[in-house]
Formats: sequence, structure tokens, C-alpha cells
Amino acid sequence: MTNFNDRERAEEAKFARDEDTHFRVVARRNRLLGEWAAERMGLSAAETEAYAKSVVQADFEEAGDEDVIRKVLGDLIGAGVESSDGEVRAALEAKLVEARRALLGEA
Repeated sequence: MTNFNDRERAEEAKFARDEDTHFRVVARRNRLLGEWAAERMGLSAAETEAYAKSVVQADFEEAGDEDVIRKVLGDLIGAGVESSDGEVRAALEAKLVEARRALLGEA
């Protein structure tokens, strides 16, 4: 019975680590996407920092990535930067890869 309990605790710990890692990767991805969009909008360093944080916070509005995509695309268009949904989605995917590599490099 002890082996079963130990295995169950190990699985729970692994699940918690995996969830934490996923959260950190997505938050970093969103931050990188915010920095990418801020650069395209020509924001200053301070404005870029604030904007990147707002993109991270936008992800808490609803499940999935649509809230982040909608925010970034709307902000780009609102700033007069020519952009498309596909371009933002491609940047989101590229930043996901970059975020994973950075996080794995820290470990």
C-alpha cells in the first residue's frame, strides 16, 4: 500500500510541476509577444515594459489565447500598424518556442 501512496504522491507532484512550467512558459510567451508588438508600435522602453505586462494580464480574461491575440491585434491596428490575425498568431507561436527554450535554459 505504501508503494501505491508513494506513486500517487509522485504523480501529483509531477502534475503540479508540469502545470507550473506551463504557466511560466505561457506568461513568458505573452511577455515576449507584448515586447514584439511594442517594438512594432514604436513604444519607449518604459512603455514597452508596461505594455508587455498588460499583455500578460490580458491572458487571464478567458481560457485560451484568443484574448491575447485580440488585445495585441487591436492595439497594433489602433496604433496604425498594419497587421493581421495570421501575423499575430505566427508571432505568438514563435514566441512560444522562444519562451520554452529560455525556460529550459534556466533549468
